[in-house]
This record gives sequence, C-alpha cells and structure tokens, in this order.
Amino acid sequence: MKTRTKVLIGLGAYLALAVVLGVIFGNAGKNDEFKPQNEFKLDAWIPIKVGGIDLSINRAVFYLLLATGLTIATMVWISRRMQQKPNRVQTAVEVAYDLTRTNIAGSNMDASMATRWFPFVATLFFFIWFSNIIGFLPLPTNTENEIHVFGLTLPTLAIYAATANVSVPLALTLVVWISYNVQGIRSKGFFPYFASWLPPGLENMNPLGKAFIFVIEAISQFARLISLSVRLFANILAGHLLLLFMGGGLAVLLGLAALGVLTFPLAFFFLVLELGLIATLQAFIFATLTAIYLGGATAKSH
Repeated sequence: MKTRTKVLIGLGAYLALAVVLGVIFGNAGKNDEFKPQNEFKLDAWIPIKVGGIDLSINRAVFYLLLATGLTIATMVWISRRMQQKPNRVQTAVEVAYDLTRTNIAGSNMDASMATRWFPFVATLFFFIWFSNIIGFLPLPTNTENEIHVFGLTLPTLAIYAATANVSVPLALTLVVWISYNVQGIRSKGFFPYFASWLPPGLENMNPLGKAFIFVIEAISQFARLISLSVRLFANILAGHLLLLFMGGGLAVLLGLAALGVLTFPLAFFFLVLELGLIATLQAFIFATLTAIYLGGATAKSH
C-alpha cells in the first residue's frame, strides 16, 4: 500500500471518529461564560501604586523576573563551570554564544562596535528567547481559576508570555531605538549623524528634494518602533492564540466537544513549532535587527 493511500485512510478514519463523537455528544450550544481574552488578563497579585503609576506585581511581571533570572543564572552558572571538554549543556551554550557573537554582532557591525555592543545584543537575544520559551510551558499562574488542595487555594496551570504583551516588546524596542541613535550621534556628531540619513548621490539635488527625502527617512526611523515591536508581539501572541483555541478553547467556546478530537493534534503540532522554531527565530530576528541598526548608525555611508 502506498504512503499516500495510508495517509488518506488515516485522515478518513480521523474525520469519521470526529463525526461519530459529534453525533454521540451533540452540540451543547455556544458557551458564553468562556472568555478567551481573560487568558491575557493581568490581575494584580501585589497591588502597588505610586502616585498615578501602577507598579503592581502581576503575571507579566512574574514572567519578566523569571526570564531575567534564567538569563543571569544560566550564563553565570555556565561561566563558572567551563570545561576543556565541554558537556552537552556547555556545547549548546557555546553554540548560542557563537551565534550571537559571530553571526549577529560580528556580521552586522565592525570589529570595535561588535566588541562593545555584543553584551547588549546577546542579552537581548537570551532574554527574549527565555521569555518566549517559558511562555509555552504550563505554570501555575492562572489566579482567575483556582483549585483547592489540602485546604490551600492554588492557581491553575496556564501559559503566558510577557512578549505577548505589546508593552514589553515596545519597551525593548525603545531601548534599542534610543541606543542606536545615541551611538550614531556620539560616533558622528549631532548634525552629521542626521545628515547621514540622506543616501549618497544627492549632492546636486535642490534643498526641497533633500528635505522631502529626509522626511521619508525620518518616518522610516520612527516606523522601526512599530515594526520591531509588533513583529515580536504579533508572532508570540498568534502562537498562544493558536494553542488556546486548538487545545480545546474552540471546542469549549462552540460547545462542540467532538471538535477537540480534530483540533488537539494541531495544538501539539503548533506547540512543537513554537518551541522548536518560532521562539528562537523571533529572538534571533530582534537581536539581528538591533545589530543592523547599530551598525548602520555608525557606518560611514548611508
């Protein structure tokens, strides 16, 4: 029997099972009590307000602290246990180090800039990577739905990523945006830096034309605030939404239990995809674009 035939038979049996379960369990109707958006709701665990500023400790803050702690602890732990013959953990860290040092920083900045800004770029990469990875691991952080164990009230398991909250990628992007502009001004001077935004070959263009192109370049610089932050936010948020709905949220929302048979395997596929590819890829893209912006701000040409 050909592989194609086996696949078709498997899919047919899979769909037939869903139909049979749908007939048996039927449709309970739309579930109005289930609110998917509440999965991203941030309840204050420890309310802290200073003036009009809300500094409360919530789930997003917990994940940020967790990612920060993992980033620091991992690198300190490895740096103190480096061996001449590395084990698997050290080998993986050395590969990640070489990726950030050579491929990200070294390929997009000159040698002196790469040496100076490598710690910043590497920290961004590892912090975002840890934030993305732990965001797909079920942790007891859901305080909206609680369970009682031996008299103790405990939060239920949930997945949440700080990078799925647009404020976190935007804050990281602001740090990057300010850093490369300040570095460009320090390297070239205030007016020469902004003059470098104009591409070469415009020496004979009239001032009005130069001003028009400068405005376009300025808009593109500010647009990086949106493109860099939204790219990370949208990809991680989309991954969590897919897992939420494919893992049973859609079946609960529609009141169709049999639908879970079809969607749950897809949830497992998306989980593997997010953990194995998207989480690392988004950290790599963010760090690489940061290195490109830093290199471009200090380069002699446009």
